[in-house]
Amino acid sequence: MAYDETLASRLRTILQTQQGVSERQAFGGISFLINGNMSVGVIGDELVVRVGPEGFETALAEEHVRPFDFSGRPMKGWVYVAPQALASDESLAAWTQRGVMFARSLPSK
Repeated sequence: MAYDETLASRLRTILQTQQGVSERQAFGGISFLINGNMSVGVIGDELVVRVGPEGFETALAEEHVRPFDFSGRPMKGWVYVAPQALASDESLAAWTQRGVMFARSLPSK
């Protein structure tokens, strides 16, 4: 599955000041890890954000957000964010920050 290179490039720009960032192919797209923990990624034209179990319901209450269900089984703590919610750099940065903050809350791998 291809992923939106423009969205991935926007993420790289946002993440360039973060320490411990790496990229990896995952779920047929690209993932950005913080100290070895998945934070955000791109599958197709959607952003995947690891918000964690505590942030899951809050994230789902937002417009253009749905559970991450890559395998047909939703993964609690992970969401897809549709392109409509990512039009501005500020909105993409806010979603990215949510993923980064959760990834930083986990032990390094």
